[in-house]
Amino acid sequence: MRYRLYVDESGDHTYNNLDDINRRYLGLTGIAIESDYYRLKFQPEFEALKQSHFPYNPDDPVILHRESLCNRRSAFGVLNDPVKNSAWEKELSEFVNTAQFELFTVIIDKKLHKDRYGNSAFHPYHYCLTCLLERFRGYLANIPSNGDVLAEGRGGKEDTALKKVYCEVWENGTYYISPQEFQKVLTSKELKVKYKFHNIAGLQFADLIAHPSKLYILSSRGKIPLPNSSFGTRLSQVFRGKYNQYGEIIFE
Repeated sequence: MRYRLYVDESGDHTYNNLDDINRRYLGLTGIAIESDYYRLKFQPEFEALKQSHFPYNPDDPVILHRESLCNRRSAFGVLNDPVKNSAWEKELSEFVNTAQFELFTVIIDKKLHKDRYGNSAFHPYHYCLTCLLERFRGYLANIPSNGDVLAEGRGGKEDTALKKVYCEVWENGTYYISPQEFQKVLTSKELKVKYKFHNIAGLQFADLIAHPSKLYILSSRGKIPLPNSSFGTRLSQVFRGKYNQYGEIIFE
């Protein structure tokens, strides 16, 4: 068996405006899916779900993006109809509930981290990626199995820096885990990067899950109140049992 970890973030990587609770936390979510299951079942059923609610020409696919969904942009304007929105939320929740995946989310409290380390503070995204890789490695070693990592592209310089972080982990290991242990289970020494227009089901799924996952973990640890009325809150109740034993953690 071989797994791929699809990675997306919720929040931003800067240390700006950290007194704003909406900017204080960065969460990085990884969705690990077994490759044959992904090819034969997950990806086709995910595309069928999209086609059912947002019909599109296969040559010009609809790309699910949480922000666009929330703002009802373009093809997602149909969700202004309460009946269609209810049907979409119901079927997406059912998909999340029945899909086979392992959920990993790591969160950094940027304010506490910056207050503690000052100019020595880590780059939040890079720190979260390193921690996420440690946990994905632990999961693969425990099965045992192997796999690789695919992240959504964020831009030229940022992608280059992110690939460098991944490469350094693969080649040198971390404080807790040797490079040999990473190399036993990670099949590629390079981080794979794709963009929204590539229509990658796993990345779109990670995009939908990342924000509610961050909210659920923060609220469960008493960091923030959980919004009672949002679909993200309701969705988090569906996938909360999906967290891998290696994958739900906050760093400060």
